[in-house]
Amino acid sequence: MLFYLHLVGELACRYHNETLSMKNLILVFLLFTSFVLSAQTSISFIDVQRTFPRPGEALTRREDTLQKQFKKKGFDWPAKYLYIRSFKYDGQLEVWVKNERKDQFSLFKTYKVCALAGSLGPKRMQGDYQVPEGFYYINELNPRSNYHLSLGLNYPNASDRVLSDSANPGGDIYIHGSCVTVGCIPIKDDQIEELYILAAHAKNAGQDFIPVHIFPIRYNNKKSVDYLAQLTKNDASLKAFANNLEGVYDHFEVTRQLPVIMTNRSGDYVFANLSKKVVVPAPEKKPKKIVEHRVRKIDHVADVVTAWPQFPGGGAQFLKYLATIGKGLVPSLPNGVKKAYVQVEFIIDTDGTPTNFKMIKGVDEDIDDELITLLENMPTWQPAVLQDKVVAKKMRQSFAIE
Repeated sequence: MLFYLHLVGELACRYHNETLSMKNLILVFLLFTSFVLSAQTSISFIDVQRTFPRPGEALTRREDTLQKQFKKKGFDWPAKYLYIRSFKYDGQLEVWVKNERKDQFSLFKTYKVCALAGSLGPKRMQGDYQVPEGFYYINELNPRSNYHLSLGLNYPNASDRVLSDSANPGGDIYIHGSCVTVGCIPIKDDQIEELYILAAHAKNAGQDFIPVHIFPIRYNNKKSVDYLAQLTKNDASLKAFANNLEGVYDHFEVTRQLPVIMTNRSGDYVFANLSKKVVVPAPEKKPKKIVEHRVRKIDHVADVVTAWPQFPGGGAQFLKYLATIGKGLVPSLPNGVKKAYVQVEFIIDTDGTPTNFKMIKGVDEDIDDELITLLENMPTWQPAVLQDKVVAKKMRQSFAIE
């Protein structure tokens, strides 16, 4: 720019008192200025990133793979809008993308957070090793990070400046590589390369404020919810803070859109028109059908016998019979279950009748009842014998429903 300004100055001096008028001189200056500005604006943000060693190498290595992954998911490359949300207790970082403001976000990837410093709850001062919780945006893409590559967060935000230590709230919070942390969000180097590329493209497309929401837990995970409830049982302020964040989580789960988020004078996050999560009522339990199974009062069951009970046709036929029963029960298995092992106990009475069936290892009440009903229809056995006398004998058998 200085070179072109110097050149215009020389032209002015050379043609002073000659034919070049002041009007033409101004025109020359404007032409050169336009040329310089055009040359400057033609260099995009993503092109600038290619000039740095690490982002440049990452783009060469991973951009083509990312494009293929986008195509496989049906997404347009590159994403013009990026949204990142992280769950501290669950150790996850989600990457959501879309290409039009009115569109809903779609989940691209979920990364595992390598390490966590501190505990649940917001960051309130320098040196507390806490990862912040709340609503932030990326304010820096650092190509020369000490942790490979990093994306800076605008901590302290407006809420933190009210609620955190006024003198020393801390700072320098990043999503970065290298899998180490003293209060940041670390992921693996290959993952931060992917995330850095996505953020660079989004910024290149005009998204200057890439939102990053950090939640204490994933609010749809029972284990996480139970842990937070235990942690906040005697801490009303922490509970209120976490509940306030949950409203934004619920809104996004319903709409796949982000609400407008502001901060009041007390430092609390405030929102408008949040969508409530849809609570699906538990299905009404049908009254259990009472099945009367065959039960006999048997005074004595032999522990030792001379000859065991025999199924008609022998043991091989008994196994075939059970296989047929098992195959017939497959449609009754729970969704997604293709095979289950069961174990049943019963008594062959002195007249050869199989009775007093009991499930030792079953599937569920309904299937167990159905199985016993089927087994009660098996043919009469040849009873057990002890010293030439028929006796009742307990049997136990395992087989597969498949």
